[in-house]
Amino acid sequence: MKTIKLTVGQALMKFLDNQYVEFDGVENKFVKGVFTIFGHGIVVGFGEALESYKGDIKVYQGRNEQGMAHAAIGYAKQKNRREIIACSSSIGPGALNLVTAAGTATANRIPLLLFPGDTFACRQPDPVLQQIEQPHNLNITANDAFKAVSKYWDRITRPEQLMSAMINAMRVLTDPAETGAVTICLSQDAEAEAYDYPVEFFRKRIHHINRRPPSSNEVKRVAEIIKNKKKPLLICGGGVTYSEAGEALLNFAEKFNIPIGETQAGKGIIDWNHPLNLGGIGVTGTKAANLAARDSDVIIAVGTRLGDFTTSSKWAFQNEDVEIVSINVNSFDAYKMDSTMMVADAKEGLKALEELLTEYGYRSTYVNEIKELRADWNNEVDRLYSIELENGFSQTRALGIINEFIDESSVVVGSSGSLPGDLQRVWRTKGYKNYHMEYGFSCMGYEVCASLGVKIAEPEKEIYAMVGDGSYLMLHSELVTSIQEGKKINVILFDNNGFGCINNLQVGQGIPSFNTEFRYRNPETERLDGDYIPMDFAKSAEGYGVKTFRATNSEELREALIAAKNEKRSTLIDIKVLPKTMTDGYESWWRVGVPEISDYASVNEAYKNMEEGISKTKKF
Repeated sequence: MKTIKLTVGQALMKFLDNQYVEFDGVENKFVKGVFTIFGHGIVVGFGEALESYKGDIKVYQGRNEQGMAHAAIGYAKQKNRREIIACSSSIGPGALNLVTAAGTATANRIPLLLFPGDTFACRQPDPVLQQIEQPHNLNITANDAFKAVSKYWDRITRPEQLMSAMINAMRVLTDPAETGAVTICLSQDAEAEAYDYPVEFFRKRIHHINRRPPSSNEVKRVAEIIKNKKKPLLICGGGVTYSEAGEALLNFAEKFNIPIGETQAGKGIIDWNHPLNLGGIGVTGTKAANLAARDSDVIIAVGTRLGDFTTSSKWAFQNEDVEIVSINVNSFDAYKMDSTMMVADAKEGLKALEELLTEYGYRSTYVNEIKELRADWNNEVDRLYSIELENGFSQTRALGIINEFIDESSVVVGSSGSLPGDLQRVWRTKGYKNYHMEYGFSCMGYEVCASLGVKIAEPEKEIYAMVGDGSYLMLHSELVTSIQEGKKINVILFDNNGFGCINNLQVGQGIPSFNTEFRYRNPETERLDGDYIPMDFAKSAEGYGVKTFRATNSEELREALIAAKNEKRSTLIDIKVLPKTMTDGYESWWRVGVPEISDYASVNEAYKNMEEGISKTKKF
């Protein structure tokens, strides 16, 4: 057996550079780069390998470990999970900063490869700088925190362990049903130790992502349910995007005259103006889609995990005869809500089902309902887009101007706050894959950082981070990296003086506004109910080298958008919008933990409303 003597770090780079994926006959190099922030637990071991390696992997310098990992998630998501950027960190605080991003990746089924530094395998110098000690178990380190949020977790304490660890890492990362965060912890001493690795370990490996076909029995069971139903509704989830099954879904919908509701992950592959597209569905959905869901007698869920925002906490489907069928590559998701399941790739499943339903001569009984629902909702969006206020700028008005300005080749990125709700409801998607929303975890701080990853994935496109002031303050570190790399992103910052979405939820459940607005502490009440804190986000970003603009009305926003598009460096538009000018409601319900008893009559009333809502939900 031929061998080559390398350190763990050197062997890791050589291995990563030879991993490829194949999907539908197209081969992609899988690992395109490594984000890192050097600390003492990584810079000498793996860091030496990153510096000395002469292969085809680009190294990026992050600013915050969570932020750089969000950038990596954004990249992988935009690349339909067929290319990734790995992330490495030091031990302790640096490693733990990655945990939130690991949760974001796993919740969204996005491949994220993490190499956090770890303590010494030999334990001789313990306790080392930044080590957390547990007296009852010295095997535990800070990196054990990743176990709850990783789809595969391993720790390298001997150099030969790298081989089985990385083969298993690739197994999980390239599996559409099981992908998520993969964490390979690198003990400080082990990552620098040398070993005679078999040359075979470094051969070119092609990981084949196969389209899983449905079994004939599954297709028949699902078709038997649908053929007797009159008002079906398709739910287009993220699995449709990753399967590249948008055309198959449209063919299916058109053939049988079935309307479509979109999840956040499924939005952006079907044009908003298609006559069967009712837009977003669920808590942040449109009135059109939610009314259709209420009356539908069969829900055909394609590539969705049926989260509470999609199903309105299992309240959305009110027809007594409603049944749910699911097409999903992941059996865990396909089995949810007592679905009749078809465990299959979205494209393969839809094609097989279409063939059998065609034999049955099936067609829905909709006549004018879909057209009427769409017309009513389009009128409402037009109204929301045109709202002009005397005392300030409306958030929906600002969104309308931005939506009108941005062309179909651009990508909008979002994640948290009130903006995802507004975007799922009123954003009119044009083109293909230009709506990039992380809503499996709704992680604050994702927006700006992920936009850098999307820009690396789509260098010729204009990228727009749609972010609220609360999320921006929480994390926007990789905006600096975008300047460093010359990767222009446009930050569209909506400043409404607080966590507006959560303030709405709080007040909507009868609780007075408390700790959700950005106000000074009032010396008389000792509470944060003084005046709003004025923040000049444009001035702050200008210090990073970002080109900034301010907008307080329609004309200023239009001028800023034009100027920003003509810039070569990253930009930020600081938009001052009035609180409470986002969208809400539209035939949806969301279950939250309202107190059973309270001194506030409004809270007690909200609890009664919650109990009433629960009585109308599916129980499993």
